[in-house]
Order: sequence, then C-alpha cells, then structure tokens
Amino acid sequence: MGRKTSMTMTQKILARAAGLDRVEPGQLIEAKLDLVLGNDITAPVAIREFAKIGSGRVFNKDKIALVPDHFSPNKDIKAAEQCKVLRCFACEHDITNYFELGEMGIEHALLPEKGLVGPGDVIIGADSHTCTYGALGAFSTGVGSTDMAAGMATGTAWFKVPAAMRFVLTGAPRAWVSGKDVILHIIGKIGVDGALYRSMEYFGDGLKSLTVDDRLCMANMAIEAGAKNGIFPVDAKTLAFLKSVGHPGGTVFKADKYAVYEQTIMIDLASLEPTVSFPHLPSNTRLARESGSVTIDQVVIGSCTNGRLSDLVTAAKVLAGRKVKKGLRCIVIPATQKIWLEAMKKGLFKQFVEAGAVVSTPTCGPCLGGHMGILAKGERAVATTNRNFVGRMGHPESEVYLASPAVAAASALTGRITDPSEVM
Repeated sequence: MGRKTSMTMTQKILARAAGLDRVEPGQLIEAKLDLVLGNDITAPVAIREFAKIGSGRVFNKDKIALVPDHFSPNKDIKAAEQCKVLRCFACEHDITNYFELGEMGIEHALLPEKGLVGPGDVIIGADSHTCTYGALGAFSTGVGSTDMAAGMATGTAWFKVPAAMRFVLTGAPRAWVSGKDVILHIIGKIGVDGALYRSMEYFGDGLKSLTVDDRLCMANMAIEAGAKNGIFPVDAKTLAFLKSVGHPGGTVFKADKYAVYEQTIMIDLASLEPTVSFPHLPSNTRLARESGSVTIDQVVIGSCTNGRLSDLVTAAKVLAGRKVKKGLRCIVIPATQKIWLEAMKKGLFKQFVEAGAVVSTPTCGPCLGGHMGILAKGERAVATTNRNFVGRMGHPESEVYLASPAVAAASALTGRITDPSEVM
C-alpha cells in the first residue's frame, strides 16, 4: 500500500463506518454509529431536540446508553427532574442500556465494564470525555446534545476526518508513575490545544508496560489536549480485557505503515516522574516532588479518569496504616457499583475509613462542581479528576490540582502536594 492510500487507525475506522474505501483529513463524512451516549446533564436537552425531529422512535434501542451519573444520587429538585427525563425516555423507548441508581456508575467507567464498547466501534456521547473508549481501539468522541438527538434518531453522525499525531512510547515507567502521569506529561508538553481536532494515536514498545486502566485514563484526557479522539492499538491486554467483560472482540484496525502524521512525539516512560497539573489548566504541569509548598484542604480520589479498582488499590496502598492529616477531607469515589463491591471485598474500605477518608457511592459528584465535595472560597484540592478550570470544583476562587491516585493519597497524609516516594 502506497503513501497516498495509507490511513491511520482512526481514519480506517471512519472509512468503514462511512462505507468508503478511504478517507482523508478534513473530509466530511456521514458515518454509522455503534453507540450513542448521554447523561443526566446532556441527555435531557437531546431528548427535547429528539422530540422536535419527530422521528418517533430511536434508531436502535440497543445502541443507546443513558447514564444518570453527574448529579446522581439526586442532589436537589432540579437534578431529580433531569434524571426523571432520562427515566421516562428510557421507559418509553425501551432503552436496553439505561443504568439507574443501584446499577449505574460513572459512564466512562461503566460502559467498558459492561462490554458495550470495543475495537472498530464509532461512538458519540454528549460528554466531552467520551474519547475514553479509544483505549479499546474504538473511535469515540464527545458531541453536543443536538448531535446526540440526531444520532438517536438516525444512527448516523457527520464528522470531519481528523488529522493525526503519533506518540511513540518507549521503556517502562518507574514506581508510582501511572497512565495519569503520562498523559499529564503529554498535555504539559504540547498544551491544551496542542492536538486540536487531531487524533492522538499511540505506538511503541512502551505500550506493553501500560495496563488497560492506564490507557483508559490517557484516552479519557485526550480532550484536555484539544484532541478529537485518542486511540490505542488493540493488543493482547486489550483482548484479555474485552474477554473478561464479555465483549465479542469487534473489528481490529491497524494503522498503515505509511500513514501520515502531522507530528511524532517520542516519550521515554522511564524518564517520567509523578506529575501534577496546577490551576487553572491541565497543561500547567510540575513534578510532584517540586510542589510540596502547596498546602491543601481536600483530596478527591475517583472520577471517570481514576476511579477504577486499580486506582483504589494504589490509593489504599499509600493510605494503609496511616492517617489523613487532621482537618483535611479525603473523599474516595469508586467509579461503578461493581468496583465499589470489589473494593469492599478486598478490604479497601476498611483501610480508607481507618485512615480517616470517606467512601461515596459511584457518582461524578465533585469533579464538575456538582456535589459530594464542593470547595469553598480559597480552598485547594488535589483530585484524580481530569479538569481544573476556574471554579471547576466549587467557588471561582478555589483551586484544583490534578494528580494520580498515588500522589493524591500521599498528599492526603501530609496536607500538601507530595510525591508518594516521600511517604512510602
């Protein structure tokens, strides 16, 4: 295959979904959708727009997922009304993948866990972190509520084919360095618009050192670099994960040898250290070991970025047998009901509570300034979330510092931003 006909992984997925032999960056296409996702903030708007379209029924009740996770359990009357809109729509259209309180979780952790996303899929979601599923070889991206409405009605969406950037990972990360540190390093390096409307595609022998959870975290934060999507090649780890959640495997695409990338960035994983993003941009990164002068009031361990079981295990390892600094709030939020139950069975809750932390039911909660940990004026939080814009977690004059579960847990012990190697 020559250079003129070569395509990236993302481009191949989009070409197949559009029924075309090939696509080029900048080309406008109409692609068939494998899944349409909405939550309790965005889906009610989409549902109202869906009614205006007048199509009557959704295109496929099995290919729509509705997850009330942002303000659920309902924090107030408005939140309750939002969730009721989802509930009624799901009932009216017999939506298969509607996950209510008691069986739900944070959407971008829940859908992979349910085996609903996988290689070759084209997925849209009315949530910017829908790009998470690229970790499993899918093209997934966030859209507006109107696009979600059209997707539910027609099963298709229009896309401009993105150009691509290649990230070649080598080596293996040292202790306490996770996928969160890798993606924070990348965003710090290229900036919050460094991958604007591009596909962030990962390669290199360093991939074998990254778990599926690492990859989910990194794909999740592709949007924080401005990317259209992030995507990883499908390997043995991917296939093992898909098998464990009952996914049939999907269609695996590989980038062509001569695929064109606008930029190639080399990253030696062994050179990375625990990293923190300072307010008020994910790109404002510094090493954790150089950030110890920043004192904090709260730590949040959870979210669609870092609320998986491996994240909780890491945090518990740091907190076990130690105490959260007096006067500091440490909130742990498992991302799904399944993760919550597994963490409880492993005894992690006992370690968290004995350390002085609290454990929440699955929810997005404080990540977007919703509930379960809002910051007052002048307060600072270290959070394993994905965004630290002004007022993101509460008062406009509060501050959020993004970090890995290991850094967050270590910081909870000292009351200041702390490299985990300092306390372990």
